[in-house]
Amino acid sequence: MVLRLKKTNSGASTPPAMAKKRSSKATLFLIFISFIALCAIVPVFAPLPSIPFPSRHRSHHKKVDRKFEIANDMFWKDGEPFRIIGGDLHYFRVHPEYWEDRLLKAKALGLNTIQTYIPWNLHEPTPGKLVFEGIANLESFLNLCHKLDLLVMVRAGPYICAEWDWGGLPSWLFSMSPSPKPRSSDPTFLQLVEKWWDNLLPKFVPLLFDNGGPIIMVQIENEYGSYGSDKAYLRHLITLARGHLGHDTILYTTDGGSRENLEKGTIRGDTVYSAVDFTTGDAPWPIFKLQKEFNTPGKSPPLSTEFYTGWLTHWGEKNAKTDADFTAAALEEILRKNGSAVLYMAHGGSNFGFYNGANTGTDEADYQPDLTSYDYDAPIREDGDVDNSKFKAIRRVIARYSSVPLPSIPPDNEKTSYGPIHLQRQSSLFDMFDFTNSSKAFESENPMSMENVGQFFGFLLYVTEYKARSGRRILSIPKVHDRAQVFISCSSEGRGATPIYVGTVERWLNKKLSFPEFQCHSNINLYILVENMGRVNYGPFIFDRKGILSSVYLDGNKVQGWKMFPIPLHNLNEAPNYNPIVQAAYSAFSEKSTFRKRLMNKSENASKEPAFYSGHFLIDKSSRVKDTFLSFKNWGKGIVFVNDFNLGRYWPLKGPQCNLYVPAPVLKRGDNFVVILELESPDPKLVVHTVDERDFTCGVNGMNAHQL
Repeated sequence: MVLRLKKTNSGASTPPAMAKKRSSKATLFLIFISFIALCAIVPVFAPLPSIPFPSRHRSHHKKVDRKFEIANDMFWKDGEPFRIIGGDLHYFRVHPEYWEDRLLKAKALGLNTIQTYIPWNLHEPTPGKLVFEGIANLESFLNLCHKLDLLVMVRAGPYICAEWDWGGLPSWLFSMSPSPKPRSSDPTFLQLVEKWWDNLLPKFVPLLFDNGGPIIMVQIENEYGSYGSDKAYLRHLITLARGHLGHDTILYTTDGGSRENLEKGTIRGDTVYSAVDFTTGDAPWPIFKLQKEFNTPGKSPPLSTEFYTGWLTHWGEKNAKTDADFTAAALEEILRKNGSAVLYMAHGGSNFGFYNGANTGTDEADYQPDLTSYDYDAPIREDGDVDNSKFKAIRRVIARYSSVPLPSIPPDNEKTSYGPIHLQRQSSLFDMFDFTNSSKAFESENPMSMENVGQFFGFLLYVTEYKARSGRRILSIPKVHDRAQVFISCSSEGRGATPIYVGTVERWLNKKLSFPEFQCHSNINLYILVENMGRVNYGPFIFDRKGILSSVYLDGNKVQGWKMFPIPLHNLNEAPNYNPIVQAAYSAFSEKSTFRKRLMNKSENASKEPAFYSGHFLIDKSSRVKDTFLSFKNWGKGIVFVNDFNLGRYWPLKGPQCNLYVPAPVLKRGDNFVVILELESPDPKLVVHTVDERDFTCGVNGMNAHQL
């Protein structure tokens, strides 16, 4: 969607936001070192001409006496007028064991429809490897919606935005040569989409409303008018969708409520229903009047597919908040004239793993990565809480327009503190590599991107060396995505040398680094650890490769001869073939060797050196396992795994998020194991506290909620 100003009650404008989005070979085994030998893995889990479709695409499902359709500028369900009062709730941002809890709370809010995106990259993390299990078990989620009598609007992509890494497009597209051009009629891209939808769309067929299921509409692209105007691309998506889903299924597009967006992003006529979204507080009915111009007469029920209940937050910003009564009043302005709306978000959830997206401002260097939390100030909070003013205000409005009485409100889930978790420093990141063994690295004269070495998420370590000489040295990396920590060591000191931290180069504040005077009688090793903090998901700069994307210069001279070491920390949808903690317990690092003793007794002067820390906490068998939060106050920046579940990133120094949400299904009675990769500055006491509430007050100067 086009950038626009978010408005408050008084009409004052805040900085530009992104209408819903945006203002936002080494086979080295995983390096979690732990003193625990056994622990259990927690599963993670103009109109188109008539087109002859191949018979393999046709549905042979027996039709039932059900019908969802559009006529007389209204939605009709089984012959009766129907108003969509829906909400976005993304299965991939909620632990599967909590899907039912969150859906019941959505019903209690008064919703009759759930809208969800489908992220291609979650379901096909590597080419040809399809994942529909655990948190990616889409069919289970859709069947659960059906069981709970909730209709579903499916946003099938292939691009979704959603503040999700690269808008759901799989990053391995960047590893192809030449790379296909996403969201276009590039034949290579269309072939890849066809393969993906050949696997995805047949799953919808038995779940279509006319076949007895919950799916009433399927979206084929998302806010395309804010990005491009390739009508051949859109028509090809329609052809694919019709081939699988038939001619009766309602296909739709969503675009920002301006003439320009609708001209570019829609297919006029009744082939596809054109829906709109717009900033909460904008006058809705002039936009709905404009919407009618892009639909066949009688085929334009007024629908906002993204009614914003809140807003996203980036690292380093104040936590976004929207007034409850203002939000509820804006919703009523739609409902009181028989309009339909879908709340974005009804429940935000969490960006577990490495899947958070990012936004940009005026250029690609103005990079704004999203928090791990996707709370979104939604009426159902990240942890499922509904005892809040926004839930109550929206529910009161919906109750006045609902055709059925609203269910009672379920209680909030209990949360607890399990006390402090004492950690031990297990190993430096650098001690996990044998830099002399080229078989475990990619080698190139110039740095390679993460995608080109198959490291799609997380971290990549770049290593080279340069000749020592007296005097200070200046390092520059013109283009790094997204954050590079730089270290040096003297190669003559061998494997035991502790790298010295020089500084950090950040994409959004790219600066040259001045190396200190460094005495060394041999070549100097240069280590650059690059973190991918999430691919841009919206706007003109979404072609967001990761890693070092330029030459590296030392005193103005190009540095060549690089080794790239992938660091394969598993992502949200990747259940390892082995438990990395158990594996590490039987590795050489668990032996009581002189080398290990030296690692454990390194000076704390190396606190800027990335390292792994591990610990555990007990949930007594008499206690009930409950939700909790991990507080990272006094820590620097890193990622954390609990019982092998990738919770995501913490960065309290930047803020505003201090705590990471830990859903109870991640935990278990008995010992629970925590592994942290701290990149910069661990808590001197090596303690992480479990607490019973969220906290968004962190940051360099401390932060208060930012009222939109």
